[in-house]
Amino acid sequence: MAFDPQDRAAAYTGGRAVDRAEIDEGLRRHMLRIYNYMAGGLAVSGLVALAVASVPSITSLFFEVVRVQGLNYIQATTLGWIAMFAPLGLLLFAAFGMRNASAGAIQTFYWAFVALQGISLATLLFLYTGESVVRVFFITSAAFAGLSLYGYTTKRSLSALGSFMVMGLIGLIIASIVNIFLASPMMQFIISAAGVLIFSGLIAYDTQRLKQEYSAAYDSDTTTRLAVWGALALYINFLNLFRFLLFFLGARE
Repeated sequence: MAFDPQDRAAAYTGGRAVDRAEIDEGLRRHMLRIYNYMAGGLAVSGLVALAVASVPSITSLFFEVVRVQGLNYIQATTLGWIAMFAPLGLLLFAAFGMRNASAGAIQTFYWAFVALQGISLATLLFLYTGESVVRVFFITSAAFAGLSLYGYTTKRSLSALGSFMVMGLIGLIIASIVNIFLASPMMQFIISAAGVLIFSGLIAYDTQRLKQEYSAAYDSDTTTRLAVWGALALYINFLNLFRFLLFFLGARE
């Protein structure tokens, strides 16, 4: 019988050919798993942020809220500074120390990271009204869905876009550090506008990259590790897009 490229994929698992339908179904399950991890991470971060912002005994551990001329200003305690920089420390540790970690260890790292990230997110609940935070969250969710769908379905390679976005991200980090000392509103506006563009591009690029990384030949442990790392990448992109959109669309307390 003649080989039909529409019905049979050029992929093998354990010596047997894998149907294209089977590969597509496996890919759909894999991407859904990534999105579920990401959504779970956002939920954990949100619950932690809500607890830190709304329970006075917890708030006092991490932050002091000072109201000046009708505006809320946040001062972190020593523990608050440690908690806010802890996610960065975890990322650096993961980059150099978790390359060969088990799926269970990577999952533990992920849930610890998103929980700690929720502490710094609590500052947004002090600075912006709850209504505007919820509104911008749903705007970000809609934007993320559209961008990720584009990255998943487009036939165009986004690798060049990804390289450009990564270079832009490096520049964004440098500019943000400089503006800590300058405290320039105009520079913050430019940084936020660039941040919206950069992380929008990264959402589409990372979605395509995660789709291309999938292989039906991977074992369950490997696919779990890929799913968690993929969820972390999308989680970080979503969170940063949310922060930058909040700068433009959020209503200050």
